[in-house]
Amino acid sequence: MPRVTEREPLRGSVSVPGDKSISHRAAMLGALSRGTTLIRNYAPGRDCLSTLECLRQLGVKVESQDTTVTVHGLGLAGLSEPRDVLDAGNSGTTMRLLSGILAGQPFYSVITGDDSLRDRPMKRVVDPLRQMGASIWGRHGDSKAPLSIKGGSLSPLVYRMPVASAQVKSAILLAGLYAPGETRVAEPAPSRDHTERLLEFFGATVIRSHGTVGVKGNPPLQSREVEIPGDISSAAFLLAAAAIVPGSDVVVRGVGLNPTRSGFLDVLRAMGARLEVEPVPAGGPEPSADLRIRYGPLRATVIQGQAIPGVIDEIPALAVVATQAQGVTLIRDAQELRAKESDRLRVMAQGLVAMGAQVEELPDGLEISGPTPLHGGTARSCGDHRVAMALAVAALASPDPVNLEDPECIAISYPSFFKALASIGGYPL
Repeated sequence: MPRVTEREPLRGSVSVPGDKSISHRAAMLGALSRGTTLIRNYAPGRDCLSTLECLRQLGVKVESQDTTVTVHGLGLAGLSEPRDVLDAGNSGTTMRLLSGILAGQPFYSVITGDDSLRDRPMKRVVDPLRQMGASIWGRHGDSKAPLSIKGGSLSPLVYRMPVASAQVKSAILLAGLYAPGETRVAEPAPSRDHTERLLEFFGATVIRSHGTVGVKGNPPLQSREVEIPGDISSAAFLLAAAAIVPGSDVVVRGVGLNPTRSGFLDVLRAMGARLEVEPVPAGGPEPSADLRIRYGPLRATVIQGQAIPGVIDEIPALAVVATQAQGVTLIRDAQELRAKESDRLRVMAQGLVAMGAQVEELPDGLEISGPTPLHGGTARSCGDHRVAMALAVAALASPDPVNLEDPECIAISYPSFFKALASIGGYPL
């Protein structure tokens, strides 16, 4: 276990890996397009590598060198039946989005994942795909992986999602590529729109109207060159570290600033963080910017309602920032975090309390009082990459060493996390 200790102020500039969400989707749409798609700055974590391996098993030729990936597309009808079970690893995005694609294929496939992914809810994807005509079976009343899918002959669907979810929306839209006419999804609140942006970028017709988004079936998708911006969910941990370590001044370069993903920055501003945004040229359908953050006094805030989908992956980082903010920060309507790689609400509450923070776990969120001095000890991530990074950031505010359990899980999304911290002055001993 690495020992993370309080350091001098964090200073300098750093880049983060390519956005995970966009990387998954670019590779999948490249596979369904005609021609060769070149993807630069592809996310190097294990989750996105799982997507590439699944595509290879479906007959797609994929070449990768460092963070450059070349996908030789086969068109909508070009995938072939896999000879073995598809393994999504720890990636819920891989499993849910690929399920949408597999629902449109005239063959049988099985997709599974690791222990954590096999316990995560899949019925939210299974039900609408069945309504479109796919045959899907799974464990636990068809609600958990492994999922067996016999696809083909889909019908268009108008689906009202009970809970905002970019993964569910994306699975339905990807299945809609194989259904005649228009497939539409109505959202109770806006969720990240990477799929819609990339569908248009690759040539599909996307319809947006009054809280709904739809796609026309059987589009002539064409290959593209895509530059993946830096992952804001990865950048969040570096920004959080600079926000709580006195004297810090850090620039994170080339971060994706999709409006449905920038809620983390809005919350930092509401907490009084000294944040500057400088837009930079983008090489695809997503905006990006350099983000500068300097240490300063922080105040508590409330994060709830329609703000939650836009910050769902960044809540562990925001919980750490809240421990150093004046007042009581309230996080509500975030029960979705109980069905991630871990029960993130519980594990974050336990980890921060073990370091001296004042945190109350709520059924749908957290109540965090601050500012609170943090102390050393053992930080348990329960194998959750975002929890592990959040607790490593919290350790930078402690004058005592913190032992971080299972740091290897961070490689799921951000293999170079500790190297990036080291480059700006904070690192494990």
